[in-house]
Amino acid sequence: MGMPISLQRVALLFFSLLLLHHFVQANDQELKDIDRGGIPFVAKTDCGVACTARCQLSSRPNLCKRACGTCCNRCNCVPPGTSGNQELCPCYYTMTTRGGRRKCP
Repeated sequence: MGMPISLQRVALLFFSLLLLHHFVQANDQELKDIDRGGIPFVAKTDCGVACTARCQLSSRPNLCKRACGTCCNRCNCVPPGTSGNQELCPCYYTMTTRGGRRKCP
């Protein structure tokens, strides 16, 4: 005579398999993101909004936004505030012009 399987055990088994499936999918997505170059996926910065905020006090806002946009597109980050804070975005901070001056406002 076999042992009867209770409804609770079936529900627990189903829930466990569902949870396991969720974790496997999440791990698979994380591995795909890291596969893009060894760096976990980071959301794309809205360069237009970030550069408008960064350049709002500039005496030459169009020039500032153009330079900031170039830097943002290459680095995918813009330091907070209207000036300074470049250390929070190393790529942005180290980008220079042909003349050796810092490119990013």
